[in-house]
Amino acid sequence: MSSHLKGRIGRVFAMLPVMIAGLSMLATITAAQEEPPPKVELYGGYSYFYPGANINGQLPGGLLPLSSRLESNPRGAGASLTYDFNRWFGLTLDTSFHWGSGEVGLPKRIDDAALNTLSLGPKITFRAKHFAPFVEVLVGDHRLMPDAFHDIDKLGFMFGGGLDVNVSRHVALRLFRVDYVYSNYRYGAPSVTPNTDIRGLRAQAGLNFMFGGGPPPVPPTASCSLQPTEVFAGEPVTATASGSNFNPKRTVTYSWNGTGVKVAGAEASTQIDTTGLLPGSYEATASLSDGSKKGVASCSGRFRVKEPRPPTISCAADPAALQTGGTTTIRSTASSPDGRRLVYSYTATAGEISGTGATATLNTQSAQPGRITVTCNVNDDRIPPLAASSTTSVLVEAPPPPAPAPEIKQLETRLSLHSIYFATARPTAENPEGGLVDSQAAILQTLAEDFKSYLKYMPNAHLILGGHADVRGSEAYNKALTERRVDRTRNFLVEHGVLATAIETRSFGKEDNLTTEQVKEQIDQNPDLTPQDRQQMLTNLRVLVLANNRRVDVTLSTTGQQSVRRYPFNAKDYLALVNTKGGEKKPPVSKKPKN
Repeated sequence: MSSHLKGRIGRVFAMLPVMIAGLSMLATITAAQEEPPPKVELYGGYSYFYPGANINGQLPGGLLPLSSRLESNPRGAGASLTYDFNRWFGLTLDTSFHWGSGEVGLPKRIDDAALNTLSLGPKITFRAKHFAPFVEVLVGDHRLMPDAFHDIDKLGFMFGGGLDVNVSRHVALRLFRVDYVYSNYRYGAPSVTPNTDIRGLRAQAGLNFMFGGGPPPVPPTASCSLQPTEVFAGEPVTATASGSNFNPKRTVTYSWNGTGVKVAGAEASTQIDTTGLLPGSYEATASLSDGSKKGVASCSGRFRVKEPRPPTISCAADPAALQTGGTTTIRSTASSPDGRRLVYSYTATAGEISGTGATATLNTQSAQPGRITVTCNVNDDRIPPLAASSTTSVLVEAPPPPAPAPEIKQLETRLSLHSIYFATARPTAENPEGGLVDSQAAILQTLAEDFKSYLKYMPNAHLILGGHADVRGSEAYNKALTERRVDRTRNFLVEHGVLATAIETRSFGKEDNLTTEQVKEQIDQNPDLTPQDRQQMLTNLRVLVLANNRRVDVTLSTTGQQSVRRYPFNAKDYLALVNTKGGEKKPPVSKKPKN
């Protein structure tokens, strides 16, 4: 057996315990009172498949998808194995095989497809002396095998029914069995290839062999469950009892009692009040009766009241030292050994602290230089609550003397001359931390160092990152793409020491794109380009327009200057940036590197 087929069978049998449990409960309600039904049914016969769908797919190397109405497939066989819990309810494991047409040539094969199924589901049979009509619902693996495309396995559904004519106690002629078939497939890129949605019929006829008889009478039984099995004093416990093999024509009554705890109620389910109980183990017992002499059963369940434990907390400041007027983030790590909901609060010996969750912000605007102690508190949701606290300290330093104006101006100039470019469709949703090529990473690393130096003189400054995408792609796709680009740029800066609180992000999608005329004008005005470079850029102007709109612009908040939009053509890995397919290429050796 192939690993693929084993996987299909495994997926079906993974659903078996749940479905058997559900059908067993139904069996207790509708127990057979007439001639015992068979225990096992084995069916085999002919199978006909009508797809009721169009096949839509894209062949390897094809530019456009192909589409054709699928023909019916009369080449098939089917088999099923049913286990009957009682007269009406059973569980069916079903399979059917339909093979290909054997035709040659794409025009003849495009409308042909085979279908193999392996399914599991309940079967309801209405048994009479000579006839046994039935209905069924099947869920499992559907493998569609078009003659012109590759095979695909999908979860599929079937529901329908049929009619058996009893020839003898062990053999029946299945006159017909018709099931509606529902499953979905895709043979190509979602952007250009519609789904292949099977909405068809499967018709079968054959022989049904029946084995075994009705089960022997069994005495009534009861089972109890208590949820949850571990609680703290004051939390409710739900006790539930269920009975089996009682006379379905009689009403089952319930009565409850407890050991060490008060349990009351006359229903199948009752609430146990644990208020005031000491830590320890307790038991609840249910007695079930249908009013007859032998129709009685009982069951018990236990639960435990746990010893309450207080929460724990630790906290730290990031950064732990800063200049007067700056802010620091207080991060708390708290947990409740008992899994309780936690509430946070904070106090500080100086400055202003705000926050009610796992993080808080300390503002030192009004604080004098020195050390500030922050107390982090946590309470659980008990009444009264259990609490814990922890402290951390923050060193507030006097600001350094202002730097000469020329140095600040130089930093502002360097910080306002950056735009970060990305290759087509990068970064991807699967790899959001990728897509940043080496030359752009080097630009960001220099920017991070300049900005940290600038914060010494302008502590309240921050960077504004605005993400853009070229005109290709939908609005939703480009919006998500630019968000990933902005996030990747921000994360890189944070990794190189820039505080996340000093970065503001904006995502524009394909709004505010550079036009062809704007790009051409900047090519003409770029003094770093040689005539050969300028001519090559103009020759590839369309590609350069796309490349220049796949960017993250940087704005320094204290000056409001917009980043100059430079061209990635002169970067050492510019081919990866201007490549419209997003692939990676090694750049040729350039005689003159450009800025």
